[in-house]
Amino acid sequence: MKKPIISLIAAVTKDRGIGYQNKLLVHLPPDLKHFKEVTSGHMVIMGQTTYQSMGKALPGRENIVLTRDQNFKVGDAKVMYSIEEALEYIKSSSEEEVFFIGGASIYAQAIKFADKLYLTLIDQIYPADTFFPEYASGFTLVSESEEQDYNGIKFKYTELTR
Repeated sequence: MKKPIISLIAAVTKDRGIGYQNKLLVHLPPDLKHFKEVTSGHMVIMGQTTYQSMGKALPGRENIVLTRDQNFKVGDAKVMYSIEEALEYIKSSSEEEVFFIGGASIYAQAIKFADKLYLTLIDQIYPADTFFPEYASGFTLVSESEEQDYNGIKFKYTELTR
């Protein structure tokens, strides 16, 4: 069985900000559409806070929620208690690619296992209390979209591989 590609996907500002008070920094519908296109049909892995901020599992994807809370239960996703448990589960799956979708502590733990990053680079800085981990040294840019503009917010989609 071939090991699936382990990917992280996030929208990040110029200072790697990804969130503020458990919300995304900016509402960017084109990026939400891009996220859906990239992750649909694949396994997505997220932390409990990210899951709770969405309010439900993402449709069209196998959802895994990571938590340290042994009492946390949810009806529409699998619950696991460590990155290591999720990685073992991934190895036994038939997935070609799996996506870690946040939040910050999940990204920080998963980045050392990542083969690929899908980053929407937002050309601005917003007040943030949650950041994507440093990634510049371990990854190489393999694709980059033209710069786009949504209501004055400039951004581009990038893919990086290890």
